[in-house]
Amino acid sequence: MSTADRQTSGNAGCGVRKCALGAIRFLCSIGFVSAGRAAEGVSPDSLIGIPATVDRCLAEPLFPLRGGVVFVCRAEKLARFEFESKHMGTVFRVVLYAADKAAAEKAAANAFARVAELDRAMSDYNPNSELMRLCKDNDADPGVAMKVGDDLFDVLDKASAVSAASDGAFDVTVGPLVGVWRIARRTQQLPDAKEIAEAKAKVGFRMVTLDPKAKTVALKVPGMRLDLGGIGKGYAADAALAVLAKAGISRALVAASGDITVGDAPPDADAWTVDIAPIGKGMPARTVKLVNAAVSTSGDLFQFVEIAGVRHSHVLDPRTGLALTGRRSVTVVARRGTQADSLTKAASVLPPDKALKLIDGTDVAACFIVVKESDDAKEVVTESKRFADYLKR
Repeated sequence: MSTADRQTSGNAGCGVRKCALGAIRFLCSIGFVSAGRAAEGVSPDSLIGIPATVDRCLAEPLFPLRGGVVFVCRAEKLARFEFESKHMGTVFRVVLYAADKAAAEKAAANAFARVAELDRAMSDYNPNSELMRLCKDNDADPGVAMKVGDDLFDVLDKASAVSAASDGAFDVTVGPLVGVWRIARRTQQLPDAKEIAEAKAKVGFRMVTLDPKAKTVALKVPGMRLDLGGIGKGYAADAALAVLAKAGISRALVAASGDITVGDAPPDADAWTVDIAPIGKGMPARTVKLVNAAVSTSGDLFQFVEIAGVRHSHVLDPRTGLALTGRRSVTVVARRGTQADSLTKAASVLPPDKALKLIDGTDVAACFIVVKESDDAKEVVTESKRFADYLKR
């Protein structure tokens, strides 16, 4: 019987409805649920408190009731499954809880397929990606509005909002500068002022025009290169988690390097626990607890180049064109991976006080910043107002 059918039969008469709802209140208290309640669009699972060790409540018909059928709730144990697949230049890891291996494998395969689809749209390494075609088309016709797909437009729209809020500390037009500094890391030579100035002339989020109605993107000058490395993995993790949820798997984690998005807690815990890597050797890791949230950490623990005794991070300030120096680790917890990923990059560039102002100015995020000016310097720790709520105690 469809939901619509149940709604119709549930509204057949006031007497029947009151009888069914009265029975529900009683039966729920002893572990049963009436189909009459499902007529209101509420599943049996949402009516009964399911133990933490149980992920799903299987409703089985027990005996007929006037206005509906009474179901018994039988607990179904879930097993933990883990899968990995390479996308977007890193390894995506999916951890999920499902009733059987076949369901888990199918859901994970579909989640990875969604990530691969986004990679084809957003990669700045693949010359045939939708993102790179947009940039190349702009070289031929600068300033002309180009039609793009829903995914690419959506991620650019979300990126634009973070760019505006951070006054350009986060900026996906940073591509020309990224190219200059990739060469610097490879050759171990700093770019000169002319190279940086030429690249900066092609950088600036205000040089991108988005038309939500037409789903078009216009880039103002030729040579602009968009780089979604500061938001793409978080966006993809969100999308993968949504695919799993659609398959009925709500207890899941999707990790893309330092970007992690989680759904409901594992069946044997009250939350997912995620360790934050320390900024230096011998320092303790911090642990956060997450449910239906995301965490992203950005730092230069591995990605940096040391030239003439100065450590240059892979994180760039789009406004100056320069790589960050010193050592910094920034962790952002937010409701979605897209938010955590992009806000982490913005907070990495901004001074700590301005970073906290940005994070505290949202209603979706919390931030933890560790700064060490040198290997011998003492680390300086700064937390936003809400970050303590996520720390494991």
